[in-house]
Amino acid sequence: MRRRAKRILLLCLGLAFIGYAAFVLSPWPSALLTRLAFGYGASKTTAALANHVPFGIREQRDIRYGSAEDERLDIYLPPGGRVEAGRPTIVWVHGGAFVAGSRQDVAPYLRILAGRGFATVAIGYTRAPTARYPTPVLQANAALGFLQREGQRLGLDPTRIVLAGDSAGAHIASQLAAGLTGTDYAGRLGLKPAIAPASLRGTVLFCGAFDPTAFELTGPFGGFIRSVLLAYFGTSNPFDSERITEAAVPRYVTEAFPPSFISVGNGDPLAPQSVVMAQALRDRGVRVDTLFFPPETEPKLPHEYQFDLGRPEGKQALERLTAFLNGLKN
Repeated sequence: MRRRAKRILLLCLGLAFIGYAAFVLSPWPSALLTRLAFGYGASKTTAALANHVPFGIREQRDIRYGSAEDERLDIYLPPGGRVEAGRPTIVWVHGGAFVAGSRQDVAPYLRILAGRGFATVAIGYTRAPTARYPTPVLQANAALGFLQREGQRLGLDPTRIVLAGDSAGAHIASQLAAGLTGTDYAGRLGLKPAIAPASLRGTVLFCGAFDPTAFELTGPFGGFIRSVLLAYFGTSNPFDSERITEAAVPRYVTEAFPPSFISVGNGDPLAPQSVVMAQALRDRGVRVDTLFFPPETEPKLPHEYQFDLGRPEGKQALERLTAFLNGLKN
């Protein structure tokens, strides 16, 4: 019995070590779990937003902008398919901690914005760990190049682009904007800008993760962050990689960065990052419109609060976003 118990104990210890190694040494187990969690959350958000989507939105889905399987985009136009002259085209990069999410997750929100008279575009990109940094940034740049070439045919103005994103998508969008408007930073990224800086009229950044070197790495959330860093950058220690330092967007923005709308919930663990990003832009003289909520007030607004239009704060964010976009017409 003792020998059998010993074998069972050794087997359990071996399985525990294999499980530990799988999660610590390989990015895939945690990435797949994250995809499941994000997929469940996205399905609930989509169902809740469905009641707010207007009728008659014109859609062009599954358009290839590159050769990779994930290099596709979807376009949403106002009823009738025409956009008022001077209105910007909103190009949205979805969130999902770099490892999860899809362009379909933001489709209801983009349909709502299209119902307010804007051309909107959801772009797909290859998620980690299949593709690592900075592949999504380069793919988003390629999508802009495609829209520059084909935009008029597709019913949108490619000379008036607003780069938008939520969560990890806000990081990708802001980093691309910094590369498009900063020659030195573009060189660091290996980015060949696909559009002229003058065509980038603004950014919209919700609940973003802008500086991976400032993440809190302790506690349960810290463990999640480490798994994301491992998947996207190939290391779980933000100080082991020059590329992670390079991805700290607030350090590299310049005065040429476009006017920006930045918002985050007061219960979001990433809230401090939006505050730092907004201040970095203001320090360089960039016009920034922010919607922040006092940290001491209730209710505590969660990550991606803006997609909940059943809450007054979600409705407020949509109105402020609309006003910001309308202010970019001239």
